[in-house]
Amino acid sequence: MPRTKGDHESRRRDVSAAVWRVMSARGFAGLTLRAVAAELGATTGLLTHYFPTKQALVEYALDLLEQRTLSRPRRDSGEGLAALRDALLDILPLTPEATESNRIWVCSWDAALSDPVLSAEYARKYAQGRARLAERAARAQELGELPPGDFERIAAGAQSFVLGLVVQALFDPAGFPPQRQVEILDDYLAGLSAH
Repeated sequence: MPRTKGDHESRRRDVSAAVWRVMSARGFAGLTLRAVAAELGATTGLLTHYFPTKQALVEYALDLLEQRTLSRPRRDSGEGLAALRDALLDILPLTPEATESNRIWVCSWDAALSDPVLSAEYARKYAQGRARLAERAARAQELGELPPGDFERIAAGAQSFVLGLVVQALFDPAGFPPQRQVEILDDYLAGLSAH
């Protein structure tokens, strides 16, 4: 009996879940066709039907990570500085799900740095993130919540700051629990407002 499109989509969802479980348990470095096949309870031959190469699996895993990141609920407590704060809070590992996503994301940097195509894609994604932050910084300036200046530079600094805080929290979760991350972010934003 031939498979239907629904069967294919259902199997692809099963594969996606297995890819996510492997990345969660073993990090991005542990993502292999064999590991995903074992997690799925299938053969690598079946898996190569969906991903003919490890590169295809890596690209899919990165797409899956981005989809999960983008589908997370977002804070929305206002505009200007509040919106900038919300966007930065949404990046931090403040929940188990956000911690898991950030851990996988940071693990994926190695693969991205060693592949020019992935590297360019990451650069594009970070540039888009800075552009969104720049819009919020510019609005905060219009509202008088931030001093006048180069809002794109503010966005670059804020993105760099929060990514550094992500790394600190991942390596030292006891030293950087969620409440402390929020406090450190608020101190940073207060410093921006005071300049």
